[in-house]
This record gives sequence, C-alpha cells and structure tokens, in this order.
Amino acid sequence: MNKRMLVVSAGLLALVVFAFGVFFYTQQQTRQSAQLAQDNRAALVRPHSPAFGNPGAKVTIVEFIDPACETCSVFYPLVKSLVSGSFGQVNLVMRYAPLHKGSDEVVKILEAARMQDLYWPVLQALLMSQDAWVIHHEAKPEMVWGLIQETGLDVAKAKLDMNHPRVAATLVQDIADGKTLKVTKTPGFFVNGMPLVDFGADQLKALVASEVRSVYGK
Repeated sequence: MNKRMLVVSAGLLALVVFAFGVFFYTQQQTRQSAQLAQDNRAALVRPHSPAFGNPGAKVTIVEFIDPACETCSVFYPLVKSLVSGSFGQVNLVMRYAPLHKGSDEVVKILEAARMQDLYWPVLQALLMSQDAWVIHHEAKPEMVWGLIQETGLDVAKAKLDMNHPRVAATLVQDIADGKTLKVTKTPGFFVNGMPLVDFGADQLKALVASEVRSVYGK
C-alpha cells in the first residue's frame, strides 16, 4: 500500500513539475516575443498594410496571414467579429506570410483586388472557397479567378495589376518583417505589439479583451 501511494505521489509530483515547466516556458516565450516585437515595432505595421475597422482604435490586431492556410480561414470570422463588435475600439491590420507554395501569387491577386477597392470581399471569397484552390497544401492561383468573379472584380485588370512593382514591394517587405518578428506559422497574431504565444481562439479573445481593458479602462 505504501509503495503504491509512493508511486502515485511521485506521478502527481511529476505532473505538477511538468505543468509548472510548461507555464514558465510559455511565459518566457511570451516575454521574449514581446520584447522582439517592441524592439521592431516598425515591422508590425507598414503604411501599405490593409486595415479594417476604426483607424482611430487604440487596440490593433496585426495578423500575419497566408491565404492558403486552413487555420487562417477558420479564424477569419472570429477576427472580423472581434473588430466589428468592439464599438470602434479594435481594428485589424493584415500582413502577409505566404508559407504555402503558390501563396505568394494569391497574395498578388489580393493586392490587385485592393486596387479596385475589393480587398476584403475578395479575401473572404478566397478563404471561404479554399478547398477549391488549395490542393494538398499547395495553392493553385490559376483556379482562383472563377471563384472571385462574383465580388465584381475586373479579372482582366487584376491580372495586369498583380504584376505592378508596388505589389512586389509589398510582398517583399511583409516577408522580411515576418522573418524579423520570427513569424514561422500562420495565422500569427500581435495585439498592440503583444504576440499570441499560447495559440487558440479563446486565448486571442482574452488577449484582445485584456488590451481593451488596459487602454479603455473597461
């Protein structure tokens, strides 16, 4: 009996030690990532970055997105709702991290859509139809056009605009900033410069709520 209790106690102790280890590791990662973002604040938001919501909002969600990323499409409605339901207190800035093969070309299509003031409708159409143009984790840009025509996009113009030097410069800058901030997976979130290290929907909502309370006192 004593031996059994000893084994059980040792097992519980090991679990407690493991839990504390995970907690302190996460805390350390959060501090390191936050310091990295603080030291490179210019890399979070650029003048060219697409934004949604109140420009004067005091809480900004920066999302590094890959349009071919399945998790990005799952999180998109949540992120939009965090902004739409914030009464102007939260806005969203999009950055690109095209980690999937072929995603860089889809990013160019998004930027071409922005030139027609159709960025957000086209982004939503792409994310909602992802299964039709992402095959075995590889983006197929040539399959995108027919799926986004319903947004009113002038496809012929977009095919020209996606090769504009400004589009290429945006892509190069975003990829460089992602590397600076050590964004290695998507979606990658920062809320007022604080990185979401412990990834999850509830964690993102909690981080946004914490920043809203901190800034607005609510």
